[in-house]
Amino acid sequence: MGASTFLLLLVNSTTSTHINPFQSFWWAGYECTDQLNCFGNRVDLLRVSGHLQLLNEDYAHLHSFAIRTVREGIQWSQVEKRAYQYDWSVVSDIMAEGHRQGIQQVWDLCHFGYPDDLTPLHPMFARRFAALCRAFVHFYRAQYPDDTLIVTPINEVSFMSWLGGDACGTSPYCTKQGWEVKVGLMRAYIEGVAAMREIDPTIRILTTEPLVQIVPPMNATRQQIINAAIADENQFQSVDMLAGRIAPELGGSPEYLDILGFNYYYNNQWIDGTSIFLGWNDDTPDPRWLPLRHLLMKAYRRYGRPIALTETSHPGIDRPFWIDMIGRECAAVLQAGVPLFGACIYPIVDRPDWDHLDHWHHSGLWDADLSLDPPGRVLVEPYANAFRQAQEVVVEAGLQIS
Repeated sequence: MGASTFLLLLVNSTTSTHINPFQSFWWAGYECTDQLNCFGNRVDLLRVSGHLQLLNEDYAHLHSFAIRTVREGIQWSQVEKRAYQYDWSVVSDIMAEGHRQGIQQVWDLCHFGYPDDLTPLHPMFARRFAALCRAFVHFYRAQYPDDTLIVTPINEVSFMSWLGGDACGTSPYCTKQGWEVKVGLMRAYIEGVAAMREIDPTIRILTTEPLVQIVPPMNATRQQIINAAIADENQFQSVDMLAGRIAPELGGSPEYLDILGFNYYYNNQWIDGTSIFLGWNDDTPDPRWLPLRHLLMKAYRRYGRPIALTETSHPGIDRPFWIDMIGRECAAVLQAGVPLFGACIYPIVDRPDWDHLDHWHHSGLWDADLSLDPPGRVLVEPYANAFRQAQEVVVEAGLQIS
């Protein structure tokens, strides 16, 4: 595809995508992964975290923070136990409670987990996923024909292609196959978007990819500088595939770029070829570390689409300092005139590690009381106070540019 053709399609498809469909700027994300972990065991964090059992309570807690938008997941491996046979009963219950409490739900159709008989390298993977997408839209519209439907087809393709294709951390448990897994996931992603848009052109597509910065070591050689630049650029491969910029044979198109979500955590900036992360709150900052605002604006300039911070949190005692930083960075992005549509605390309720389920991260706005079954909810007051202040900072920024 030539540059002029790409720009023409970009211009023609931007009008509708610049309408913010979210009911609140701040969102809550509930951990819903159903993947096979590094030991080959199926995990179900929707139930282990207690969210499914305490759905009513979890949603009710959001009202005091004026959070009216949440990220949920259907858990593909639970919905499709047999090929092309779908059980939407649990999803239906979650949808009903959201509507009862006035909570807008953004739906992940694949959040790290696939049915037992599929991997991204399976020849039927894309066809099965597209069929799931069609079935989901038909199911949703049969119940809620007039709602704005926002869907994330596959969460964090970049991360999953590394975890399953290079690190043996999940299905298909490969090494040196990251590109092949990424292609398999994006073929399914693109076919899924096309299938949903064919049924309902009004569907909004929210991508959710890691936002990182990969830097060379200090006093790097020329080759180390080149390697780090290539690794950093590769973070955009999945979205570039969706847009048809690379691997155009997959069927990507600029029309599929809608709202671009980016996930950002404390370990999203690191030194290439090492496991050394750049500190985000050091007394003397590493000169290579960049504030989040610069990374978000870089992504916005690359695609010219509205953006969202679709996952962010921090474990332990640094949670208040992290959300204070997030609030200030979001405010700066808004003041720069960038259409930042929202920010999601993920997870809003604490979750265990998916490989070691006895280890809980203490990263939620609510910690888990493990003396109860299902786990109880304990509001982390310092985090809550800092979050309320961050909300005020973002509101003031919005008022200044309105």
